[in-house]
Amino acid sequence: MSWWRRSEAARVATAAVALAAVTFALMRLDVANTATVSTTYLMVVLLVATTSRLRVAVGTSVAAMLCLNFFFLPPVGTFTIADPQNWVVLFAFLAVSLVASNLSAVARARHDEAEGRRDELARLFDLSRDVLMMTDSEEALSTLARSISRRFDLECVAIAMPHQGEWRLHAAGTPALAIDHREIASAFAAAQATLEFDAYARTYAGHRTITVDGRTVRLVPLRVGTKPIGVLAASGRPVEPGTLDALAGVVAIGLERAQLLEERKASELTRQSEQLKTTLLASLSHDLRTPLTAIRVASSNLSQPELTREERLEQSEVIRSEVERLSRLFQNVLEMARIDAGAITTKSRWTHPSEIVAAARDHVEQTLQRRDVNLSFDPDVPVRIDPRLTAAALAHLLENAAQYTPFGSPIDVAARVADDTLTIRVRDHGPGIAPAELPRLFERFFRGAAAKTHVSGTGMGLWIVRGLLAAEQGRVWAENCLDGGAEFTIAVPVAVHPREAVGATS
Repeated sequence: MSWWRRSEAARVATAAVALAAVTFALMRLDVANTATVSTTYLMVVLLVATTSRLRVAVGTSVAAMLCLNFFFLPPVGTFTIADPQNWVVLFAFLAVSLVASNLSAVARARHDEAEGRRDELARLFDLSRDVLMMTDSEEALSTLARSISRRFDLECVAIAMPHQGEWRLHAAGTPALAIDHREIASAFAAAQATLEFDAYARTYAGHRTITVDGRTVRLVPLRVGTKPIGVLAASGRPVEPGTLDALAGVVAIGLERAQLLEERKASELTRQSEQLKTTLLASLSHDLRTPLTAIRVASSNLSQPELTREERLEQSEVIRSEVERLSRLFQNVLEMARIDAGAITTKSRWTHPSEIVAAARDHVEQTLQRRDVNLSFDPDVPVRIDPRLTAAALAHLLENAAQYTPFGSPIDVAARVADDTLTIRVRDHGPGIAPAELPRLFERFFRGAAAKTHVSGTGMGLWIVRGLLAAEQGRVWAENCLDGGAEFTIAVPVAVHPREAVGATS
C-alpha cells in the first residue's frame, strides 16, 4: 500500500470515529431536534471535505445520512421513515452535504494546483539561477542536466545535442536513460516542422512520449527562438507539458549561454595572444637595441690601433657584459615560453640552502658587482628540493634588487628552514614599491612608473619567478619594509633531511 493510500485510509477512519463520537454525544445529551442533529452532522462532513478527497467526503455524507436516519428519525433504530416530512429532511441533508463536499473538494483541488504551479515556478527560478552561475566548463551540459534532475526531482534527465551527424547525450540521474538515437532524431525532425501552439495543452508542438526499459520518457524540443537546437529527455514524476516547455526554454538559454561563453573565451585567448606578441616584440626590440648598439660600438673601438691595453680590456668587458645581458634576455623568453606551455619539470635532490643562494649569485654575478650581499642561514641543513628552479627564481629577485636600488647599496638574503618550508627573503635598501603597484607586481610585462623611466627591462622577471615557483608548489610575494626598502619572499615546500643522514654526509 502506498503512502497516499495509507493516508486516505487514516482519513476514512478519522471520519468514522468523528461520526461515532458525534452520534454518541448527541444520544447522551438526548438531543431530539432534527435541525440541531443534521447541522452537527453537516459540520463533521464539511471538516472532512476540507481535509480529504471528494470520495472520502461523499462517503462521510452518506454515512452521516444513515446515522441521522437510524438514530434520530422515527422510528429510531431502523432505516424506516414513518413521517414523509422526514424524507424531505433526509434528502435535503444529503444534498447539502454532497454539494458542500464537492465545493470544498474543488476549492482544495484549485489550492493544490496553485501550490503546484508555485512550486514549479520556484523550481524554474532556481534552475535559471543555476544557468546564470554556469561557467565556460566542458562539463557545462552535464552540470545543467544534474541541476534539472535535482531541481525538478526527476529520476533521469538527458540533454541530446546533434554533433557531426550523431547525437551526444549528457545525462544525469540513475539509472541512465538508454534512448534510441532514432527516437531522438524523429523528435528533432518533428520539431523542425511548423511551430504551432496547442492552447488546450498549453504547450508548443513537438512533444513526444516514449517508453524506455519500462519507464515513461518525455521528449521535449529545445528551441532558440523558433529554431530547434536539441532535445530534452525527462523521466520520473509527472510534469505538466506547459512546465516542460518552459523548462526546455530555460535549458536552451543555458546552452546558448554556454556556447557564447566558449566563444568569448576563445576570443579572449586570441586577444591575449595578439597582445602578448605585440608586447613581447615591443619589449624585445627596445631591450635588444641598447646592448646591440653597445656591442657594435665596443667592437668598433677594439679595431682602433691606438687603444691601450687597459682601454681594450675595458671595451672587452663592455662586450662581455652586454652579451650576458642578451643571454639573460633570451633565457627569460625561453622560460616564459616553457611556463606558458606547462613544460617545466621538477627534479628534486638533496641540497643546502647555501648552495641554492650561491648558484643564484653566480647566475647574476655581473649585475651584483660592487654590491655587498649579506647572507644569513637559519639553519643551513640539507633539504630535498629542485635547486635549479629555486636558484633561477632567486637569481631574478637578486637581479631585480640590484637594478631598482641605488648603486652600491647592500642586499640582504636570509634563508630559513622551518615547518617543511624553505623561506628565502631578499631585502633591498631602495625607495620601495608604490602601494598601488603591489597587487600587479607579478603580472606579465608589468613595470612600475619608476622602472619605465629609469631601468630597461621587459617586465617578465617577476612573472617568471612566480611561474617557476608554481611548478614546485611554491609562492612568492613582496612587501615594503617599515624602515625603507622592499622585501621579496620565496616559500617552497621541502623535505628536511633526517638527522642521521645529516651526520653521515657532514
